[in-house]
This record gives sequence, C-alpha cells and structure tokens, in this order.
Amino acid sequence: MTDYTKPVVVPSEDSGPFWAAAKGHKLSLQKCGTCGSFRFPPSPLCPECTAMGGEWTELSGRGKVSSFVVFHRAYHKSFEGDLPYAVALIELDEGPRLISSVVGTPPDQLRCDMPVTVVFDDVTPDCTLPKFKAV
Repeated sequence: MTDYTKPVVVPSEDSGPFWAAAKGHKLSLQKCGTCGSFRFPPSPLCPECTAMGGEWTELSGRGKVSSFVVFHRAYHKSFEGDLPYAVALIELDEGPRLISSVVGTPPDQLRCDMPVTVVFDDVTPDCTLPKFKAV
C-alpha cells in the first residue's frame, strides 16, 4: 500500500455495512426481506416494494460490464496519472448494478457484456474499494 492521494469514502449510516464488508474483502448488499430484491445504493426503503429494512447479504461478486466510459481528462488532480481511465457500470449476477473500475484491462479493450469478478483494493488502512477484473 502506497500513499493514497485520491478521495476516500466517508461511510454514512446507511452505507457503513457495505464498506465494512469490503474491508473484509466481501461484497455485500441489502436484500429486501419482503420482495427479495437486492438494492444499491443502500437505503432504509426498498425501491421495488417500498418495504422498510433489509438484510445485508454477501453476493457472488460475479457480473458483467453493462456500460463504461473512458476519461481522457482528469476532473480531480489525483487522477491525472491514470489517464486515460475507465469507469464501468457492472451488472452483478444477482441483478443490481455498481459503478466501479475494471482493473488489469486497458480501457481500449473493455467491452460491454465482458464477464468480471470482484477484487478488493486496500487503498488505506481504513478504506477498501471493490473493483472488478475480467474473468
């Protein structure tokens, strides 16, 4: 782990369990106890059936690239050395979608429907980011 200069996550009451699971190298999302749908971002209310609550459930971490964009301009100084870099919309096998990075694949080789699996980047002692790599 080197000195990390990019912005870091500040967990909220709702997102704290997601980030705690990531720190333990697990991908966990809320699952509605009423309709069974997974949701992200975390929320006290299910967007599918409006039931309150939900249970944090570990997911497989497998999915596919649903969409992506390649940045050629840094909108934050700490990302200048990464240009060009991609930000991807990952559709998990369980249904929800997350915005993340695909590591180990150059941006010009990313493709929609590319199968991916989660990996974890311990960027600081207190912050672990779920990222994805091509399968």
